[in-house]
Amino acid sequence: MTTIEAIVLGIVEGLSEFLPISSTGHLILASALMNLDQSDTHKVFEVTIQSGAMLAVLYIYRKQIASRTDLMKKVCFGFLPTGVLGYLLYKLVKSFFLPSLVSYMLIAGGIAFIAIERWMRNRPAKVEGLEGISYRQAFTIGLIQSLSMIPGVSRSGATIMGGLLVGMNRKDAAEFSFLLALPTMLAATAYDIYKNYAIFDLGDWQNILIGFVTSFVFAVIGIKALLKFITSHTFVPFGVYRIVAGVLFLLFLT
Repeated sequence: MTTIEAIVLGIVEGLSEFLPISSTGHLILASALMNLDQSDTHKVFEVTIQSGAMLAVLYIYRKQIASRTDLMKKVCFGFLPTGVLGYLLYKLVKSFFLPSLVSYMLIAGGIAFIAIERWMRNRPAKVEGLEGISYRQAFTIGLIQSLSMIPGVSRSGATIMGGLLVGMNRKDAAEFSFLLALPTMLAATAYDIYKNYAIFDLGDWQNILIGFVTSFVFAVIGIKALLKFITSHTFVPFGVYRIVAGVLFLLFLT
């Protein structure tokens, strides 16, 4: 992997991590477009640079994380389903990193977003603010998040859809998704490094650092842009984008 390729993947990761379009899926597809093999080293690179995006959440929400203890307990509770299933199904999940599967999941997720937005039309939010979410609702969102272990589903997309389904408004669903990313991404990155640390060499760590910094910068941009966008728009455009992107990648890959 060259420095330019690491920067490109860092930009893709940062911008797509918190948009409901599947960062992992876009990394796999971007790698395919650049003819980068999905080797064990490359897969670990893709997972590890997510920590740059995770740092962006810590940076933006540092005050809320420090002061809203009860909310963070619910976030950790919501992480449990993905944490347990991710540990048990680690090897199986790694076998899913296929461009064709990503394309199909992009299309399926896009259809789901459009359907949920249609269902939500004229339905008022039942959960008042982030503090209003219950432990049961947080756990439900966590269960839906576990679907994102399939590349192309989108972790942020799954958790946002979960938030909408339990009665949150769009902004609160997005922000809970950002916070839920912290334990999820931390666990995924730490476990991947633990399982694969022997396959890294100096060049890999240099590229990871480049991807890390790039993903942090563009994740900050992506988070702020999404929050501004959903104040006056629905998630339907993301659903349409997913469908179009999935179809185009299928055509390209075949």
